[in-house]
Amino acid sequence: MEKYIFVTGGVISGLGKGITAASLGRLLKARGYKVTMQKFDPYLNVDPGTMSPIQHGEVFVTDDGTETDLDLGHYERFIDESLDCNSNITTGKIYEAVLSKERHGDYGGGTVQVIPHVTNEIKSKFHRNFQVDETEITIVEIGGTIGDIESQPFFEAIRQFRHEIGVENCCIVMVSLIPYLKASQELKTKPTQMAVKSLQSMGLQPDIIVCRSEYEIPQNVIDKLSLFCNVASNHVLPNLDCETVYELPLMLEEERFAQAVGETLHIPIPEPDLTIWQKMVDKIKTSKKTVSIALVGKYTALHDAYISVNEALKAAGWYYHNNVDIHWIEAEDVKDETCDELFKDVTGIIVPGGFGSRGIPGMLKAIRYAREKRIPFLGLCLGLQTAVIEFARDVIGYSDADSTEFNPSTMHPVIHLMPEQNSVKNLGGTMRLGSYPCVLDTMSKAYTLYGVKHITERHRHRYEVNNDYRKVFVDNGMIPVGFSPDNRIVEMIEIPSHPFFIATQAHPEFKSRPDKPHPLFRGFVDASIKKRDHKID
Repeated sequence: MEKYIFVTGGVISGLGKGITAASLGRLLKARGYKVTMQKFDPYLNVDPGTMSPIQHGEVFVTDDGTETDLDLGHYERFIDESLDCNSNITTGKIYEAVLSKERHGDYGGGTVQVIPHVTNEIKSKFHRNFQVDETEITIVEIGGTIGDIESQPFFEAIRQFRHEIGVENCCIVMVSLIPYLKASQELKTKPTQMAVKSLQSMGLQPDIIVCRSEYEIPQNVIDKLSLFCNVASNHVLPNLDCETVYELPLMLEEERFAQAVGETLHIPIPEPDLTIWQKMVDKIKTSKKTVSIALVGKYTALHDAYISVNEALKAAGWYYHNNVDIHWIEAEDVKDETCDELFKDVTGIIVPGGFGSRGIPGMLKAIRYAREKRIPFLGLCLGLQTAVIEFARDVIGYSDADSTEFNPSTMHPVIHLMPEQNSVKNLGGTMRLGSYPCVLDTMSKAYTLYGVKHITERHRHRYEVNNDYRKVFVDNGMIPVGFSPDNRIVEMIEIPSHPFFIATQAHPEFKSRPDKPHPLFRGFVDASIKKRDHKID
């Protein structure tokens, strides 16, 4: 049986459609169903790979090298499944495919139109990978808000698709805001009513309304929404703010969200096995101690730019019954005279990924401070490259050591462009992307943390450690400990004389889960806790 759930947004954006959809995925998976998820974004970019993190947030990367919306990170963390290129579709990808077919002559000389050509292309992207004798459920989140002009073709495609597969195989969930007016002390339903009418004007009717609110929603408000929106009252579900997003599946379980979906799709909804998830949430809510870690980045104005790093750090903290207090430090604010003040209350420093020369001097100073003060340090992607540059300058003595990304004429290009990148012209989708294998030195701390020699991690970069400098780094105490299988690419480095100084060219944060923190983050947070408790020098 093929079942589809479409999750849309009403009234305003930023309500947490992605978290709601991911929570539903967890509830259905906990009942034994095979679940996959998709995000359909209405913007014209082919993918978010060339978009500013400050504007759009993190670019999440899947195993197959697809640059996607950050919501896919939420999906993977909640349903614990690795997604792929089929899981993030944009208007740009749709029109690119349609125009390619038109140029190829696939439409037989016909006039190419939104209906049926664009809508057919959208429908072709809905997940189709079902096995015989099993129920698989695809949850599809539609980006933006009902009424946006960009998303109209998506809703038209859903209208057509719903009739093609049978209405009993399709469920439409609207996540909508119920605002509270302090002056009259009322929760107002009119915005949601208008959002439903907008959806109805497109030939669609929500089966379930998930009501976002900061306040308890009384039964009379639910009954009013049921009456005016033509939705059963037991399918109008409160969705209140919670202490942690990982509590949301449990809250929605209490509101019988999965049962409402089951009634709509005509599928059985047995009791779920949420034991592990409940234990994780209990651990989150009972963690009393706090470890403070500084994140020195280029895009700290928008914390969503580092959301997977944020979640990976928190997950590692909960593993040790600690909350992680992240000090968000803008790299440009780090100077010799500000280091002591900025880092006085932290016992760990992390430098995440990024591009461009802005903020690099501050990152280098933060890394030097961590190295000299023996503060646990973890570098990710750009964090590895800046750690190599700092060591080359301040330990080896190459005063002008740099990356050719920042200074093409440097006399000591300890970081340089990967050879296969020399012929690249377009920026989008051309980096070293996706999952790549790595072989660890069995004498390394990284090997101790992973517990295995052969690992895979996801990547997103164009530059790498210059192999001409390997020996001089080893001679001075910075050791490459992770390599590509052909020994050509340095994937990980350590300083063995330091309590914890590890940097990786990869993005391990993408594979961390709230109940299964990534080994590198777990080791880093453990070292930070020991530093706090004066158990390491």
